[in-house]
Amino acid sequence: MDEQQRPKVGVGLLLIKDNSFVLLGKRKNAHGDGEYAGVGGHMEGLETFAETIMRELREEIGDSIEISDLQFLCLSNIRSYAPKHYIDIGMIAHWVSGDPKIMEEDKIESWDWYPFDALPTPLFESPGNYIQAYKTDQTFFE
Repeated sequence: MDEQQRPKVGVGLLLIKDNSFVLLGKRKNAHGDGEYAGVGGHMEGLETFAETIMRELREEIGDSIEISDLQFLCLSNIRSYAPKHYIDIGMIAHWVSGDPKIMEEDKIESWDWYPFDALPTPLFESPGNYIQAYKTDQTFFE
């Protein structure tokens, strides 16, 4: 198998505020352009899932955000953005304080808190899975 065809590992976060809102940003200049996604990215060598999320939080929304209760949510085998293929580890945490800032203007148009009953569309595949996992306790998405 060509090395470029091997799946990559992504780690993403469903960040919940006041048990009613989720943080989503509108993607640009990458696969899923125009779709809404949460914080996340590629896992780097020897990182834990939590280390990946904490690094991505700093890189994508700044270091003023404080979270609590970071834990595993679900696992997804994402093939809908072919030829890209990802094994995605979904994590969940609760917002404690701080305001998200756009740290990567070349990748994200905006960050906003959206109520669960009024999510923007279209959603990037992984946060769609995260929200379904949160609502139904499903932990695996093929």
